[in-house]
Amino acid sequence: GQPTPARSKAQQRAAGAALAAKRGETPPSRLRGAAREMFETMTERELEDFASTPLHDLPDHVEDR
Repeated sequence: GQPTPARSKAQQRAAGAALAAKRGETPPSRLRGAAREMFETMTERELEDFASTPLHDLPDHVEDR
């Protein structure tokens, strides 16, 4: 499918944390919340796409309408 870009800085941070765990840079046991969910459900490639979204294009948090 299409890569899904991150929709907020919080999501991008979570993706970065999950990616570090996938690469063995941090223990998965330290992941919390969204980062743990992403680690368990997304591939490394998907996480790279997510984490590479330009930050200046993102709001701090996604607004739920």
